Amino acid sequence: MQIVASPAEHPRRSSFASGDTGRSVILWVVPRPPNPEVRAALLAAGERLIHARGFNGSGVKDFAVVAGVPKGSFYNYFSSKDAFVVAVVEEYWCSIEDSYGSILRDPAVAPRERVVRFFRAMADDNETRDFTLGCLLGNMALELADGSAEMRGKLAELFARWETALAEALRDAQARGEVAADRDVRELAATLIEAWEGAVMRGKIEQGRAAYRRFESIVVPRLMA
Repeated sequence: MQIVASPAEHPRRSSFASGDTGRSVILWVVPRPPNPEVRAALLAAGERLIHARGFNGSGVKDFAVVAGVPKGSFYNYFSSKDAFVVAVVEEYWCSIEDSYGSILRDPAVAPRERVVRFFRAMADDNETRDFTLGCLLGNMALELADGSAEMRGKLAELFARWETALAEALRDAQARGEVAADRDVRELAATLIEAWEGAVMRGKIEQGRAAYRRFESIVVPRLMA
């Protein structure tokens, strides 16, 4: 006698002897299909913990406990902790794009003002947490970029996406005469991001808004002159 269940994408084969006939019984043990809600819960837990404690201060068990799932479930969704943190920073940046990206594209607002409002909105968000967490991209750049080529590549990709979004608004500003026509908008976008990350770091140290105010009132006007 032989019993076979249809294998899924990654089945596990098991066999045993039938007590009645002594014949071999073969079963395909089919893993439970991935649950997107579990994956989302793990990513949310990862963002919360890594943002607060850093990558090295958080472990797989911590992610699972905060997500409310068994620790073993983690490896059904992520091959390693390194792969997980790459997914976490992608999710983090997607949340920034979802929350604030539309500010940069708002046709009812002058492009230069869109840029100011975009950074101000992110400063307001940081203020809700007393400026203690900083930017997850900047945090991971400082903690992991030296030791992880995969993370370095992911961060480069995300910063490039950020530059592209800003450059589009700055290009609109050029068309309206708000930014000099000879300025390289991609380079200007990169410089704004670099200055912003410095302000965020200083704000995290001081746990206050002074660095953000200087960025908005001094850095942005001078860079966009």
